[in-house]
Amino acid sequence: MGDPRGFLAIKRAVTGDPRRDPGERVHDYHEVIHLLPVPTVKEQARRCMQCGVPFCHRGCPLGNLIPEWNELTFGGRMRDAIERLHSTNNFPEFTGFTCPAPCEPACTLEINDDPVMIKHVEVSIIENAFREGWVVPRPPAHRTGQSVAVVGSGPAGLACAAQLNYAGHRAVVYERDEAVGGLLRFGIPDFKLEKKVIDRRIDILRAEGVEFVTNADVGVSVSVKQLLVEHDALVLAVGARLHRELGVPGARLDGVHLAMDYLYDRNRAVARGVEAQVDRHEKNITARGKNVVVIGGGDTAADCIANAHREEARSITQLDRYPAPRGTRPREIVGWPNAPRREVSSYALEEGGERLWAAETLELTGKGGKVDGVRISQPEGERLLPADLVLVAIGFTRPERDACLTQASVQEDDRGNVRADHYATSRPRVFACGDARRGASLVVWAINEGRECAAVVDAYLAAQR
Repeated sequence: MGDPRGFLAIKRAVTGDPRRDPGERVHDYHEVIHLLPVPTVKEQARRCMQCGVPFCHRGCPLGNLIPEWNELTFGGRMRDAIERLHSTNNFPEFTGFTCPAPCEPACTLEINDDPVMIKHVEVSIIENAFREGWVVPRPPAHRTGQSVAVVGSGPAGLACAAQLNYAGHRAVVYERDEAVGGLLRFGIPDFKLEKKVIDRRIDILRAEGVEFVTNADVGVSVSVKQLLVEHDALVLAVGARLHRELGVPGARLDGVHLAMDYLYDRNRAVARGVEAQVDRHEKNITARGKNVVVIGGGDTAADCIANAHREEARSITQLDRYPAPRGTRPREIVGWPNAPRREVSSYALEEGGERLWAAETLELTGKGGKVDGVRISQPEGERLLPADLVLVAIGFTRPERDACLTQASVQEDDRGNVRADHYATSRPRVFACGDARRGASLVVWAINEGRECAAVVDAYLAAQR
């Protein structure tokens, strides 16, 4: 093992993620996180206790071999560390930058100390590997002659396609938007995941043999029937984008938008680098100079707040229906080894704005059909907040019943997701994974779903040969 007394000798470098100064980062769209020097990362990996029962595995849906790559990092075996990391996670750079790291509240050290910087060690391993040139295309040694269509290029679809390709199958990913990545590209802002990080991984997948077809709206520009004729199997990795309705008076006023519509707009604008120009995809939603109210308390709400800061909104208020958490540490809020649903603050609120706890939205007010205020109720009473832009970030319910799922004719479960027991749907040769199967969740869960689904599809195809 590494250093059995390392956790006694070394303290955690920083609380949470190492982040750039809020006053600096709020003026650009570069990543909020800054990477610590490799020697510091090695020292932080030394804190891993190499537990007999590693509870960090309980927190990680991918089952990442965290103690193993911590030990390798501490020992300076960085090339072995990336091999061990890649053995369970196709895209550690995606999780390293975006995952809320449920592994860290589950770290044994969190019982009475700061947990190991698991997330930062992970992203440092992969970023160092890219710098050293160790992440290179590895095409399969043989091809089976069988092919699979994967609908959706989010983390579940990408992981599924990557694994199927490694198994020797032809994997073709169909994406309805103009670029590959799904919510990684269009739903997560650059300051949490710069798009060059996605692009370099897509380049590797292409070089390994994965094919991508963009602007392919399955069910419209290409039918499900056609895909089943051209391929031996079909995987639905379409996500769960049907939003929850804000069921209050005034929810249809002009100036009230879904958070994801706003994020898609901003990500496209940043990708073009031309703020004034609007392309055919955009709704031209902007927070510049406006009083912004964000309804919701999760990661999507935080991303909206941070985007509004960068647009120089006049004011930003977040409404969270839940009461403020008691305590500041996960073990104080929910108890070890569980991860809390709410944190006292967020990276976005570090940059400014105000969060109102236990705030119930009663109605949206307006004049001439345009929103001008949000009436809320809190334990201390009611109040009216000024609002020129209201962003609704209260989550998603299930996959959209679009032409793709209609043509696929697959059964639903009791929550409206695609029913896919062991990833196989009710229709022969059609499988499902990711948010479409389990409901809206984390990137790390999506990658896990894609990997497991690929194994099921591979076994099915092997039986057909």
